[in-house]
Amino acid sequence: MPMKLIRELPRPSEIKESYPLSPELAEIKARRDEEIKAIFRGDSDKFLLIIGPCSADTEEPVLDYITRLRELQEKVKDKIFIIPRIYTGKPRTTGDGYKGMLHQPNPTGMPDLSSGIAAVRNLHIKALAETGFTAADEMLYPENYSYLDDILAYVAVGARSVENQQHRLVSSGVSIPVGMKNPTSGDISVMMNAITAAQHPHAFIYRASEAKSDGNPYAHAILRGYVNDRGQSFPNYHYEDLYRLAQVYSEKNLLNPALIVDTNHSNSGKQYLEQIRIAKEILHSMRHSSDIKKLVKGLMIESYIEDGCQKIGEAVYGKSITDPCLGWEKSERLVLDIAELL
Repeated sequence: MPMKLIRELPRPSEIKESYPLSPELAEIKARRDEEIKAIFRGDSDKFLLIIGPCSADTEEPVLDYITRLRELQEKVKDKIFIIPRIYTGKPRTTGDGYKGMLHQPNPTGMPDLSSGIAAVRNLHIKALAETGFTAADEMLYPENYSYLDDILAYVAVGARSVENQQHRLVSSGVSIPVGMKNPTSGDISVMMNAITAAQHPHAFIYRASEAKSDGNPYAHAILRGYVNDRGQSFPNYHYEDLYRLAQVYSEKNLLNPALIVDTNHSNSGKQYLEQIRIAKEILHSMRHSSDIKKLVKGLMIESYIEDGCQKIGEAVYGKSITDPCLGWEKSERLVLDIAELL
């Protein structure tokens, strides 16, 4: 049977009018954008931490978590620059299951994308207004970037999307850093091709318009581990992996060579407590190679208020309903330890 069109979604201009970005908040974003770009250019030696829940499920605990991050940022501001994860779309391997706030603003309710779009923008605006944090989100649907293009600090293209042409072309027209994850197969050449495509200018179709981009000089790599043909997870954060990527980058004519290492997903085998050890091992590798130290700009860490994860409907405050996350106490300790080790 053909798909059924339920209703037209609001245009980005309509959502922005309903949830506007004030001049004061726009100025905060502009300052943070420049600080982040300076890190990717190598003009700043601060270390990026893109940290937060696997998925932003409910507004109250997400804002609670980010408020805690704000206080932690003040303690480590000389060495670390924090970008909270507010991931509002959740990719699903089989297509089934909770797909994030964008799809279900109420995790126990029915899908409602029109309300989800509004809820997503409202959450990002509130986070910025209440904490001064611009955040990271995943580019699950490239056409939806327009709803948040004036708020976001960072965009990630996931392992299942990195080979998609539209993700690559839209990334070339984005004005903030875009991280390209290695695909689930682990093929580094796919990730490097995506970075190359994103750094080049293109003409393409976007939201029923003819679009033109100049290329994004801040497109970069994210290593997240990989899965073999038997479904087994393998890491790619070890010294040899980082050094190899530094060598691959040196052979490419790419701007601002940079790497963010995802400490969860296949790198940890979704054993969330392993993120602590993995983060420290990466810092150890940076101390032993100037090439690795120059390349690695930061880490991606999945963290929330409570350890682990829960099923939808259990209603444990601040506990992930998707992948398991480090709880707040362990997260705070890890961030302070990272600052000491830098």
